[in-house]
Amino acid sequence: MEEIQSQLSSFGARLKQLRARRGWTLQELAARSGLSRAFLSRLESGNRHASIAAALTLSRIFDVSLASLFESPVNETPCVIVRAAEASERSANGLKYVPLSQAGQLFNLQPLRVRVSPLRRGNEHYHHDGEEWIYVLSGSLTLSLAGKKYDLEPGDAAHFDSRLPHRLIARGPRDAEVLVIAGPVLTPPANPHINQHRAIPDIRLLPLPKEKRLPVAYRRVPRSKFNRTNI
Repeated sequence: MEEIQSQLSSFGARLKQLRARRGWTLQELAARSGLSRAFLSRLESGNRHASIAAALTLSRIFDVSLASLFESPVNETPCVIVRAAEASERSANGLKYVPLSQAGQLFNLQPLRVRVSPLRRGNEHYHHDGEEWIYVLSGSLTLSLAGKKYDLEPGDAAHFDSRLPHRLIARGPRDAEVLVIAGPVLTPPANPHINQHRAIPDIRLLPLPKEKRLPVAYRRVPRSKFNRTNI
């Protein structure tokens, strides 16, 4: 019985943590999930069991595994290793991406390995709070940012304010593979209710420092000084 209560408490704490990290109220989560505010409140307090349907719905809303909803935040390790065999590729808006960390709230950065196909359709641009840093591993890439285009080759990097409309475009006959590094917002955005439009969900990016509001800066980084193990 104690073990069951512990799992319920872990589920509630994890649910509240995920909701808080996104800056959602209980009412906002209720609107997104179709579950009632009262039910969600009881789940967070550990006073209500989550049905399989409710747990699956919440895992989909937060884009996390079902098992991770029952993990206790206090038991998370301060060092997260993602083995190559454990990194699973996902798809979103014409991009293939692999999360290179599963640290959740423990760290500020969110690294991803992204593949951009030259067959990616559309010309939709995305914008959201924060900043992004990208590094081209292979292929040829064009960064379309706020009406300008920047052609990047392997070894090139770009750092930009992701509140500006942006899109990654592969040039040439093969995929472009890039590292994307971002971080969560440390302080609440000026207006958290402004709709954000993201290519890859739940990146939760950092705003750029106010004293350095440059649209984009990029330079070639010698291969000898950078590789995938530096993250």
